[in-house]
Amino acid sequence: MEASSSRWTSWWQRRERERATAATGVDAAGRLDLLLGAVRAGFPLAPAAHPAGHRCSCDRVGCPAPAQHPVSFAWQSQATVDPEQLARWLSRDPQANFITATGRAHDVLDVPAEAGRLALERLDALGVHGPVAAVGEDRYLFFTATRGTPVDEDEWWPSVLDSTPDTMSEHPGLRWHCRGSYTLLPPASLPDGSEVRWLRGPEHALPDALRVLDVLTDACTEVGAVAEEQWLIG
Repeated sequence: MEASSSRWTSWWQRRERERATAATGVDAAGRLDLLLGAVRAGFPLAPAAHPAGHRCSCDRVGCPAPAQHPVSFAWQSQATVDPEQLARWLSRDPQANFITATGRAHDVLDVPAEAGRLALERLDALGVHGPVAAVGEDRYLFFTATRGTPVDEDEWWPSVLDSTPDTMSEHPGLRWHCRGSYTLLPPASLPDGSEVRWLRGPEHALPDALRVLDVLTDACTEVGAVAEEQWLIG
């Protein structure tokens, strides 16, 4: 009976690894290497939901952000740069996506892809080569140095966008993820078959946020990716 159970467990683990590879195009070892690269850069990680067919792996009916949110409400305290904890999470759920908590080691400026492509060319011309990720064909994520905790607390406020992700349609322009926020981290898979992938990895130095913001704001304006509020800090 034990041998039969062991064979079933081995088959199941192999199947889960194969499903994770098919979802992101990266095998288990490759996923671990990419995530460890982010950990080495000091990006705190926590496990996130993943696609379950065309739905989210969470139990929420009509999840507003399928496969794009943490699995635990305690994600801020869970987020870590401990590689052993990362390996344990992956061993328990090889398909897991991961989020990175912003406002600690880095911030993220999140823009529509059209603006992101334009800004990336301009930043390259300026010699600004920080980490950049693409979320499918829809969004670009520009990783920057964080402003940290300001002396004047009135300067910043935490974001609520990630606790109410259905507001994305109301704010199609630039979003600034800082304290109290998060973004998906490559490699990650989405229910529509797209993925979150690095265009430039975390081995690149984090640029100044305000320098990147200037370029992104202009790019968003040029492509018409603005709402009533052009960009939100969060």
